[in-house]
Amino acid sequence: MIIKINKFGTTLVSRPAGKEAFLAFQPTLREISENENIEVDFDGVHVLAPSWADEFLTPLYGQFEARIKLINTTNPSVLESLKILKLN
Repeated sequence: MIIKINKFGTTLVSRPAGKEAFLAFQPTLREISENENIEVDFDGVHVLAPSWADEFLTPLYGQFEARIKLINTTNPSVLESLKILKLN
C-alpha cells in the first residue's frame, strides 16, 4: 500500500490536524494484510511540522513499524521533521 501524504494537504502543521488525518485513515489501515508493506509518500508536501507527523506517523509506526518505508523525503521540512521524530 502507498499512503500519499499530500492527500491530507501540502501544509501539514498542527497536532489536531495530524490526529484527525490518522483517525480518518483508520478504515483504510484495517484493510492492510499481515504481510503487506506500506510506503509513505511525501511527494507534494511543502511543509510538514513535527507535531502533525508525530500524530500521524508515530501511531502508524506503532502498528506497522517493520513494514514501513518512507519515500520522497528530500524536502527540507519533511527531512527535519523526520529527524526530530527519529524516523529517518
